[in-house]
Amino acid sequence: MEQRHLGRTGLRVSRIGLGTLTWGRDTGEHDAADLLKTFWEAGGTLVDTADVYGGGEAEYLLGRLVERLVPREDLVIATKAGSVRDPDRRFDGSRGHLLAALDASLARLGTDHVDLWQVHAFDPGTPLEETLQALDIAVTTGRARYAGVSNFCGWQLAKAATWQLAAPGARTRLASTQMEYSLLQRGVEREVLPAALDLGLGLLPSSPLGRGVLTGKYRTSVPADSRGASEHLAPFVEPYLDEAAAGVVDAVATAADGLAATPLEVALAWVRDRPGVAAPIVGARNARQLAAALSVEALSLPDEIRRALDDVSAPVHRYPDQDWSTL
Repeated sequence: MEQRHLGRTGLRVSRIGLGTLTWGRDTGEHDAADLLKTFWEAGGTLVDTADVYGGGEAEYLLGRLVERLVPREDLVIATKAGSVRDPDRRFDGSRGHLLAALDASLARLGTDHVDLWQVHAFDPGTPLEETLQALDIAVTTGRARYAGVSNFCGWQLAKAATWQLAAPGARTRLASTQMEYSLLQRGVEREVLPAALDLGLGLLPSSPLGRGVLTGKYRTSVPADSRGASEHLAPFVEPYLDEAAAGVVDAVATAADGLAATPLEVALAWVRDRPGVAAPIVGARNARQLAAALSVEALSLPDEIRRALDDVSAPVHRYPDQDWSTL
């Protein structure tokens, strides 16, 4: 699999990443082992997890499998911290919480460092410079090799990255930002992606298949074994089952027919090759699904197909992004 630099850093990652959102909950050890082995044998290196996935079980399971199946040095392990199960506070970006969460992640993963440590979300209740100080400490102490953020909007991302570049003293440059990005969710193109491109951060798209909808499996019904039928994930999928999304899915299916490819391959190739994208993060229930996603390595979309998909999925951007000069 082709490797790409993560933003303006020396870290190289496979241009498709493996996500572990369902590990330890909907994905058991046997399927997780098959997924990791399939990914590694295909040349994949970037494995993305978080301390809250499966209540910590995803990290624990990944650590056990790496010890048994895959050389640690062959993987780029990325995890996140900052989400909390607190009815009064969804995120905690305080230095104390983040560093304690990192130490707990390392223990579950069975490693002395992670390759990429990400703040899971912006915490309005903590000064940003305190959150970023935790990243500096993690990197300077060797517990993390690189640092990034996740789910930061445009101004939050720009402020964080600029602070790290401009503040006095040695600072850990942000390597990446992880955001949802697909043909069904192009909101990052308004401010986040331009900021990432300008500041040299690699974008790691989550849900690059539109929460599974872009595979076409929901065109006629909700399959009983799909995430859309899962008690935990049905509310996650439901927003993309509307009429507007159906039109995009139909266009992807038409393009796939013309290319003798699958809708999954077309949708994944589109986001993989967008400017600024380092590696879409793909989740799969089993090795068969993952192998189908990894087959995208051989596909590059013709310009006319890419432009047609751009047009049919184009988000509406008005003031202040467009038309301001006519006001």
